[in-house]
Amino acid sequence: MSFNIGLSGLYAANKQLDVTGNNIANVATAGFKSSRAEFADVYSSTRLGSGSKVIGNGVRLANVSQQFTQGDINNTGNVLDMGINGSGFFTLSNNGSISYTRAGTFKVDKDGYITNTDYTSRLQGYGVDANGKIINGVLTDLKIDTSNLAPKSTSLVTSTINLNSTAPVIDDTVAAGKFDPTNTATYTKSFSTPVYDSQGNSHVMDQYMVKTGANTWKVYTLVDGRNPDATGSDPKATAPVASTMTFDTAGKLTQVSTPDPAGGPAIISSDLKLTGWVPGTVTNGVWKANGASANPAGITISMAKTTQFNADTARSIPTQDGYATGQITNLTIDGTGTLFANFSNNQSKAIGQVALASFTNEQGLQPIGGTAWKETYASGIPGYDAPKTGTLGEVVSNSLEESNVNLTNELVDLIKGQSNYQANAKTISTQSTIMQTIIQMT
Repeated sequence: MSFNIGLSGLYAANKQLDVTGNNIANVATAGFKSSRAEFADVYSSTRLGSGSKVIGNGVRLANVSQQFTQGDINNTGNVLDMGINGSGFFTLSNNGSISYTRAGTFKVDKDGYITNTDYTSRLQGYGVDANGKIINGVLTDLKIDTSNLAPKSTSLVTSTINLNSTAPVIDDTVAAGKFDPTNTATYTKSFSTPVYDSQGNSHVMDQYMVKTGANTWKVYTLVDGRNPDATGSDPKATAPVASTMTFDTAGKLTQVSTPDPAGGPAIISSDLKLTGWVPGTVTNGVWKANGASANPAGITISMAKTTQFNADTARSIPTQDGYATGQITNLTIDGTGTLFANFSNNQSKAIGQVALASFTNEQGLQPIGGTAWKETYASGIPGYDAPKTGTLGEVVSNSLEESNVNLTNELVDLIKGQSNYQANAKTISTQSTIMQTIIQMT
């Protein structure tokens, strides 16, 4: 009987050394999870039980369990290197065959799809619609779209302006003071803002502020030096129409009144509206359309944040929602796994989002090599969601999760496994000596 017990001990110690050696071999494998050999003792019994004086029959390997503890996240500088800080698995698809991994060493294949290192499996995530909105719930192969970003015509301009309440009044009703953009004496201050047409061409919108009375200002708006409501070939054929801003005694804007170009009642609002502008250029005093078009809804110029205080007439940096055509310059990935394409026109657009999978029983996953696992009945079905949702961890771009192997512990386990092997071998050797003594007695 002792031979069998010793042999089972040798087998167990050998498996312990195998598991420890495999952990040590993968100490530098990204996303690797260490394993632990788990043993159980063996007893013989009958239908009536094993009794109270039964000696065990040795040991058996009960399980080799993987330890899904967090590994260190280290920076690599490669944008498609992704580590998961927390729970969850990346999902890969090889022609419909799904696997899961923590190794985020991803590449881009010739078709632009994000794949694993071997270019055999594609990273799964959520796509986007035409407006760049993430389409949650439907997994798809993530692909980096390198097409140009189409231009967008300006529809809204916003800024914060203060008009100096102590500025001198300019009488623009007489010829000498009549507004003339080339004569600085006919306006108090001017501001310029770039705007864009449907082809992504940049134009300059100038706003001229004229103080015409106590708590009253006029604003003249020109685009490319031309009255935006003019339709003739001469850019000066139609005088620009002024809007009137009225302030209360506390310096707060009360209303903006703009004459209706169609001859109706004045439009009362806190915004200005450019509706008749046709993009074009002025050469030698002659205006020509350039084939592009302005935003069909017009350009809204928000004046709601305009004040009249005793301070310099100044404006904050304006914002406008138009832009020119953009070429992709780089890719960034945030903590939620959203992939953003950044363009040469300083715009960015979401092009997809990484999805993470979670399992009720991670220990039930089946290792298949390549630092990947397969779903099994014991693991349960996967649940998919965006990173940082619920218990799922965040995605750290430009970084990889290192192996969670503790090399010091593994070296100690190596010594323990060697000692166990030697001790069990000694059990067999001792039993052999006893057998030889018994044989010599006969």
